[in-house]
Amino acid sequence: SNSTNIWKEGINVFRKQKTPLELRHELLQEEIKKTKLALDSAYSNFENVIDPDLIDCYIYEVNAFQRRYVFLLKQAEKLKAMMQG
Repeated sequence: SNSTNIWKEGINVFRKQKTPLELRHELLQEEIKKTKLALDSAYSNFENVIDPDLIDCYIYEVNAFQRRYVFLLKQAEKLKAMMQG
């Protein structure tokens, strides 16, 4: 009903606004998830490839996603330290 919607909207006013660090943390966690999925996909492609020309392609892809994944994890550690400090 309409009164229920007004009540829910009223609750939103009292919710704590997220800090820039919290928003950055959420975005970083989302990027980590996306990169992990891409890395898993690249591993799968590499394991199933038959064409020799594509083997090199998937090796580069796996390496690129691994590096990005490690980079993002390090960024998340730094951000976590900033949020706790």
